[in-house]
Amino acid sequence: MSGPRDPGTTPDALHDAAVRLACAELVEVLTDYLEGALPAHDAAVIEAHLALCPGCAAYLAQMRATIRVLGHVPVETLSPEATSTLLAAFRERGPG
Repeated sequence: MSGPRDPGTTPDALHDAAVRLACAELVEVLTDYLEGALPAHDAAVIEAHLALCPGCAAYLAQMRATIRVLGHVPVETLSPEATSTLLAAFRERGPG
């Protein structure tokens, strides 16, 4: 995510960061969020954004449902063509 990594962890600072977080930016880091790979502050900002944005919350629910149905597909097993197609589809779909 852009900007300072940890401007503060107070509720007001998290709320402000969540409001500034663009939905498109959330989509780009959602996989890292789901895998628990984000720094704690970034994950907290995403959670605060999800609480404020029904479209992104629905997108997260769709991603979780897809993962449940399909299971885990290692990135290494995808062809470059499949990877490009999937990334394009996710970017076009975007949140809500």
